[in-house]
Amino acid sequence: MIIALAANLAIAVAKFVAAAITGSSAMLTEGVHSLVDSSNQLLLMYGHKRAAKPADAKHPGGYGRELYFWSFIVALLVFAMGAGVSVYEGVIHFLSPEPAVSPWIAYGVLAVAFILEGGSTLAAFQEFNRKRGGKSWWDALVSTKDATTVIVLLENGAAMAGLVIAALGLAVSRLTGDPRFDGVASIIIGLLLGLVAMFLAREAKGLLIGEAADPNLIASIRQNVSREGVVGVGEIMTLHNAPEQIVAAVNVDFDNRLGASDVERIVAEIEQSLRADFPSIYRVYVRPHEHAGAKFGDARGLVE
Repeated sequence: MIIALAANLAIAVAKFVAAAITGSSAMLTEGVHSLVDSSNQLLLMYGHKRAAKPADAKHPGGYGRELYFWSFIVALLVFAMGAGVSVYEGVIHFLSPEPAVSPWIAYGVLAVAFILEGGSTLAAFQEFNRKRGGKSWWDALVSTKDATTVIVLLENGAAMAGLVIAALGLAVSRLTGDPRFDGVASIIIGLLLGLVAMFLAREAKGLLIGEAADPNLIASIRQNVSREGVVGVGEIMTLHNAPEQIVAAVNVDFDNRLGASDVERIVAEIEQSLRADFPSIYRVYVRPHEHAGAKFGDARGLVE
């Protein structure tokens, strides 16, 4: 991530220099976009560091949700600084158009930026594709708990689309002799960033409020808990504090013929088994609850 940050900063500087030389509104917009991307990477790095802090007396549930908080801040920055500045600059350039000077400098910077962004986007795409399993792209985007991967993927994708739009804006302006097309390109880039920012904010908000684990994981937890001495498994509540930090609470109906020591032993076994089979579960609470869930019958319900 540090290498990607350094590359983004270098790209931002190159775009600002090209914008100053050529007077291109779209190029200035792309410079702001790269600067925002660099700031976002710093915030996500900080969020990862904070999220890794162990639980303490003040925060017994840990600091995992800090990652979701900083992801939400990133979404706000994309909207305010990326989309807002892009649309504003585009409108100004459309109302007071200035023809671009030395556009080939801008094309060169855009080409280099596209190659660098393409490598980062490909890496993010491969990581996301590896984690999505058999889900469709859309289902994976809206259900993932890994906000960082989604942010990097969508921001990089938007950055590549923005580079193409900026290049097209410069080309059309040059072909038609109307510099207002450069401002239109800037506005389109801003609207694209606005859509990305709203999607990221929506997802980060849901994770901040608290989202349950994947239904397949919940089903696996139910199957894992079902064992000798357990006659029913009721509500299973799961909550993501971070992509790999899940709190699970399970209502369990124990066989009435069991003694207190047997129940304690089974509870300990359940907790150990869940942590071993599902490393992302870092807290497990087993709550004895009569009439919890559907009954399994005598096949599982007796410990001598």
